[in-house]
Parts: sequence; structure tokens; C-alpha cells
Amino acid sequence: MEIVQVAQAKAHLSALLERVEAGEEIVIARRGKVIARLIPEGARTQSAAEALGEAWALGGFELGDIPELPIDRHAIDLD
Repeated sequence: MEIVQVAQAKAHLSALLERVEAGEEIVIARRGKVIARLIPEGARTQSAAEALGEAWALGGFELGDIPELPIDRHAIDLD
């Protein structure tokens, strides 16, 4: 991942897009603050809701045997 400033991105957009097509991620910043990311189209991330929605549309899923996790009763008011 490379960070480029807005002026660099404007001047070299075609070259940056070629790199993104090749699989790289480019971060664009203005005055050192990240404002955008260029990522390959196939690299889109999904929210948990989207992933579960797709699984549900395919017929659902079974969670199977999930071990019970210990609960810190001081962190959660269960009473």
C-alpha cells in the first residue's frame, strides 16, 4: 500500500489506476490525512450483514457445536 498526496494522484491518475488493476491498494491523502482508497474492484469488503444475507439466501447455515464462552460478570450486568 502506498500513500500519495492529492496533487500526485491528480497528476498520475492513469498510472495509479493501472497499479490498482494489478492488485495494489493506493491511499490518497490531503495534508497527511487519509481521505480515500483506490482498491481493485474484486477486493470489496463485505459487512457481516451482507455475508450472512448471502449465506441465508443459499439456504442458511448451521452453527454446529459452539463452545460456551466465559462471561465476565463484572463487565456485563446480568442481574
